[in-house]
Amino acid sequence: MYPQTVHCGDWLCFTRQRNTLDETDPSGSLHFPHGCFECCIKCLGGVPYASLVATILCFSGVALFCGCGHVALTGTVTILETHFSKVTTDHEMLTNVIQLMQYVIYGIASFFFLYGIILLAEGFYTTSAVKELHSEFKTTICGRCISGMFVFLTYILGVAWLGVFGFSAVPVFLFYNMWSTCAAMKSPMANLTNIDSICVDVRQYGIIPWNATPGKACGSTLGDICNTSEFYLSYHLYIVACAGAGATVIALIHFLMILSANWAYLKDASQMHAYQDIKMKEERELQDITSRSKECLNSYT
Repeated sequence: MYPQTVHCGDWLCFTRQRNTLDETDPSGSLHFPHGCFECCIKCLGGVPYASLVATILCFSGVALFCGCGHVALTGTVTILETHFSKVTTDHEMLTNVIQLMQYVIYGIASFFFLYGIILLAEGFYTTSAVKELHSEFKTTICGRCISGMFVFLTYILGVAWLGVFGFSAVPVFLFYNMWSTCAAMKSPMANLTNIDSICVDVRQYGIIPWNATPGKACGSTLGDICNTSEFYLSYHLYIVACAGAGATVIALIHFLMILSANWAYLKDASQMHAYQDIKMKEERELQDITSRSKECLNSYT
């Protein structure tokens, strides 16, 4: 008896034993009825493609939000310190809040990197193709509870990221107002006689206190701000960060649908296993009754 193991890349596809040698091979080598191609197809069938797509989308969205948001916040502080609040004490609280948000961004990136890998692993172990690959697979109460916990946690994270998506649209709106004001001043259709009367006051948005100086930018000063690289870069990075937050929301909704389907599958599988166990028990009891009846009949005879 010779053991046969076929390796396909990094996957151990199947292991089986043969009692005989290949009759058509004069060298006496073993014959593999299934080639490596079929083995690869079977291995690829165990990949949870839906979870894989959701994981890639989640990683991309979180990376865009965290990376672009971090750089955009730094550029925002530079713009405020240079043009709107030249006294450090006026925007000290805002600087501390932005630094805290940047640390939160580090935590979000680390958490979702681990959480995405965990959800992908959970998708691998609950995919029906993987269950067929590993033959018998029995669910447990602990496994169903873990799947239910992931459904609940993903739902909470999805609601939270909806808030993050809405919050990330606020700086886009503020920068868009400044950009549209600068575009209006440069437009020949505006026919403005005194551009110094056009101002943008960031104090009205609550970003800096009312006693901050100068607190606003007017005319040519406002145009110079819009032409700086910090403003151009921060504005577009906020847009990308907002898009990344939206992509993360879509990924979490995708994950939620996948986890709900997997949980329902595990629940049905557990009920099926319970039904099969009861059926086998009844069949054994029936066989025992039949055998005892035959023994009693033989004894009477």
